[in-house]
Amino acid sequence: MPTSAEPLERLGFLTIGSFDGDAPAAGHETTLQVIELGERLGFDSAFVRHRHFQYGISSPVAVLAAASQRTSRIDLGTAVIPLAWENPLRLAEDLATVDVLSGGRLNPGISIGPPMRWDDVREALYPDTADAEDFSRTRIERLLSFLRGEPASAFEGTVGIETFSRAVQPHSPGLAGRMWYGAGSGSSAVWAAEQGLNLLTSNVVRAADGETDFAAIQSRLIRSYKQARPDGRVSQGLVVVPTDSATPEQRARYADYAAARDARVGVPQGPAGLLFARDLVGTSDEIAEALHADAGFREVREAVFALPFGFPEEDYVQILTDIAGKLGPALGWAPRG
Repeated sequence: MPTSAEPLERLGFLTIGSFDGDAPAAGHETTLQVIELGERLGFDSAFVRHRHFQYGISSPVAVLAAASQRTSRIDLGTAVIPLAWENPLRLAEDLATVDVLSGGRLNPGISIGPPMRWDDVREALYPDTADAEDFSRTRIERLLSFLRGEPASAFEGTVGIETFSRAVQPHSPGLAGRMWYGAGSGSSAVWAAEQGLNLLTSNVVRAADGETDFAAIQSRLIRSYKQARPDGRVSQGLVVVPTDSATPEQRARYADYAAARDARVGVPQGPAGLLFARDLVGTSDEIAEALHADAGFREVREAVFALPFGFPEEDYVQILTDIAGKLGPALGWAPRG
């Protein structure tokens, strides 16, 4: 477990970037300001979620392009981009462009599987090819090959005044090594390791053979990954809400939020049998004690704590300030200057 001798080495946060559908600019601006705050507080990374047809960030690459111009140090990541919505070649161009703009700070997280609410969106998303689309791991393999500079076109040369490359441009060396995979099972974690991907674990895993102990399942998942790729990076992401400097109203709001989500804890959800971790709400000392007792947390040296959904900016300021100033140091982490 992390101690003063084995501190938490890297600490980041994750936000969904909520906004009002009638005035979306304000919510996107708040997200950018939260990322700027994270850099000032010394966080190592800021990750954004990905949401389609919801009031959250639908284009994280575009948002991070803006964030790259308003920050200078903090790593910028996605958790996660579902590749079923993307053309891997075009996404490779976008990711490489933002990585160049950020000075090599982009850490894209990706996942596979059919698009959420596939039957509702298939005709709009893939009107001519819905039945032929491949949502398997080969989509990730294609993306990685493009990011690594492998040929994507059969032609290279000059035509008139235009010069063409076989590889995706721009090419950003090192980006492929900063790709993350959101895995919920041991087999997918091992596959990610074999592909050279880093591992993002979140507050969701797949139930295993009837077992419902979230931390035990997650810790085995992480160990499977590390056995397959000892030098790979692993990050854990739980919903963590310290209340050290919170007002009584904020504490009550956070407690109500967590209580409303507690019913799903320990109960497999949906056809995939998904298990959710309990949200951690309390003082930094209380949360640190809970994390030190968590089997999954004891396997990692990096964490990306998720901010709760739909809260006002002042709540995120309080939560991030307490994480950076109190919870992080209680876990052995030190803010970056």
